[in-house]
Amino acid sequence: MRIIRLILSAFVLLVTTGVAHAAAPVKDVDYVMLGSPQTTIAGKKVEVIEFFAYYCPHCNALEAPLEKWVKAQGDNIVFKRVHTSVTGEEVPQQRLYYTLEAMGKVDEFHSKVLFAIHSQRKHLDSEDDIADFIATQGIDRQKFLDAYHSFAVQSKVTRALQMQNSYEIRTWPTIVVDGRFVTAPPIVGAAMDPYNENVAQDMMLKVLDGLVLQQLKERNK
Repeated sequence: MRIIRLILSAFVLLVTTGVAHAAAPVKDVDYVMLGSPQTTIAGKKVEVIEFFAYYCPHCNALEAPLEKWVKAQGDNIVFKRVHTSVTGEEVPQQRLYYTLEAMGKVDEFHSKVLFAIHSQRKHLDSEDDIADFIATQGIDRQKFLDAYHSFAVQSKVTRALQMQNSYEIRTWPTIVVDGRFVTAPPIVGAAMDPYNENVAQDMMLKVLDGLVLQQLKERNK
């Protein structure tokens, strides 16, 4: 009887170890390494950056599951967003995001902007369009425009463009963990045939779980 229990215990250990190993993110399959690692200032927490754009339908599709994932991580991570530009130069929606950030209103209006663009089909691709939309949302138009043209917002936009370049971001949404580990739904779903965006999103979030856990363990060594 004792021998049977030992065999069963060994079998359970083998299975659970195999599962844990299988769940561990794999380089060049689940993520790639950033060519030039970037400095982070998250301390004991793990920095997670989403490179996104308001106009990007795939970013809009990822927003709800990613937001849920971020909340579940709690104090394990410092989560940041960086608004990208398809041209490599400033675009109005970038300035919209950083104006909301400067005014402390991203949490309140981020999903509203995505809904307006992707569900209500509002373009929001010019200063006038953006200001008109903001005015309908209860924000004083002139106060918004003052912030929109401020030095602080310009600095944020400039920094975003620099980060897009230094983090070698070519497509979005892209997630970077601790300034080194780069993943995205198309990376983890590259072998899928046919490709399923929802499944790839879920796979990527599990990869993020693994990367965050890995980096937390590194901090506690």
